[in-house]
Amino acid sequence: MARMSRLKPPSWFPVDGYVLALLGAVCLGTLLPATGTASQVLGHVSTAAIAILFFLYGVRLSTAEMLQGLAHWRLHVTVLATTFVVFPLLGLAGRVLVPHVLAPELYNGFLFLCLVPSTIQSSITFTSIARGNVPAAICAGSFSSIVGIFVTPLLAALLLRGSGGAGFSADSLLKIGLQLLAPFLAGQLLRRWVGGFVVRHKKVLGYFDRSSILLVVYAAFSLGMAQGIWNRISPLRLLALLGVEAVLLAVMLALTWYGSKRLGFERADRVAIQFAGSKKSLAAGLPMASVLFGAHASLAVLPLMLFHQMQLMVCAVIARRRGEDREPLPTEMPPVAAPAPAGKIDK
Repeated sequence: MARMSRLKPPSWFPVDGYVLALLGAVCLGTLLPATGTASQVLGHVSTAAIAILFFLYGVRLSTAEMLQGLAHWRLHVTVLATTFVVFPLLGLAGRVLVPHVLAPELYNGFLFLCLVPSTIQSSITFTSIARGNVPAAICAGSFSSIVGIFVTPLLAALLLRGSGGAGFSADSLLKIGLQLLAPFLAGQLLRRWVGGFVVRHKKVLGYFDRSSILLVVYAAFSLGMAQGIWNRISPLRLLALLGVEAVLLAVMLALTWYGSKRLGFERADRVAIQFAGSKKSLAAGLPMASVLFGAHASLAVLPLMLFHQMQLMVCAVIARRRGEDREPLPTEMPPVAAPAPAGKIDK
């Protein structure tokens, strides 16, 4: 799967190698789940990998650069509002679809994906392709990631009360603090000393990021097999979930585009708002789900994995069409970057 994650598929193929590796981790966890002592060791290794992952997130995010971007505060507030207010409200509204459309086992995961922060890499890439405000997209995605470290676990604890291990309890708060917040804050504090090392070894550490997420997925589905998750979810229920997520994505894409116009933003800013405000980060969401849901993480991450691939495929098409718009652009607009594969994983 590590080799598969580095493969570059043909341009006509909508799924990249890392997404295939994620599917491979799901299949491996389903067909060859870890049991007994191996399962216990896997749990400890997965916990350590998540802590290191969030430590690296803290090292990579420059607080100084984020503060410099506060000048465009209206745009950042708009993106944060769509990510942590509008998305969660739509997720709560989806409760009316249970159990006739959404399976109760999958609804918790659907609501959780609505609480996850936005992406950084793909927001920047698609904004650049669409000739939008790239600096704003960089700051908006980074702000969302920083805020999500604190807000997503709290929203999950409050909104998923008593549902699959994400209840608001002293134990869940302790896990969040030790596995997510403490490593992230340590990374921020030690950034001036280890930041150069992380930059110099960016490629190698990038492989560690991806491998850690694959490990989390394998551990979640290994544990899920012991609970018989595939006996509880039918193919028809999965198709229904895809349909609901397609509607959710369409609503958010339309809301961020036309809503930002009503708020008086220019085209370049509207592009950044649409791509930063309509997507959810798989790289941040998977480790969080592992901590928050514990033994129920397999069903919690499935909706996020499906939504992630869907959003990249749809946004790739929209970005290319936006890039062909004939609207005049500001002279200070940064150059357009080369298109990225539609299925590329991001953070």
